[in-house]
Amino acid sequence: MNWKPNPVAIVGLAMVSAPIIAQAKIYVNAEQVQKIFFPTKQLSQAPLLISEDLQEKMRVASSIRHPFQGDRIWKTSDGSWLIIDEVVGKHEMITYAVAIAPNGSVLGIEIMEYVESYGYEVAEAWWREQFVGKTAKDPIKLNQDIQNIGGATLSCKHITDGVKRVAVLYELALKK
Repeated sequence: MNWKPNPVAIVGLAMVSAPIIAQAKIYVNAEQVQKIFFPTKQLSQAPLLISEDLQEKMRVASSIRHPFQGDRIWKTSDGSWLIIDEVVGKHEMITYAVAIAPNGSVLGIEIMEYVESYGYEVAEAWWREQFVGKTAKDPIKLNQDIQNIGGATLSCKHITDGVKRVAVLYELALKK
């Protein structure tokens, strides 16, 4: 008896074993994120030189080792702030923005660029809304006051830690 492979089975097997290819997803750029959070306000760039002491305080509060770059900070005339930061997801960097009210509470966060092949659910509005109203005094901890997403745990944790770092930056350096 001669065995002949089923062509449909071969194609199906090839599709199942094919690698998933990650592609960068750019959701919004800096100008667009400014308009999302502050559509009627004028923002002025307010870069900040981050001292080693401030960097260490932010690291202790958030556990993020990747240094914060102080060149993407904007301020509005009413004392609100927009800060763009980056954290590592699982393997790749995630760029996100945090809008902060004059009282130090988070107005919202936006995922600007996400490169990982999975875990992209962190860009969903329902997940990002958990940060609204949080301040540096809040825990801002995954599985404590921020809900995790299965399959996106590292991205959730690192973005959560990043928002904590930005809230602490406001409290220590921008609040003045």
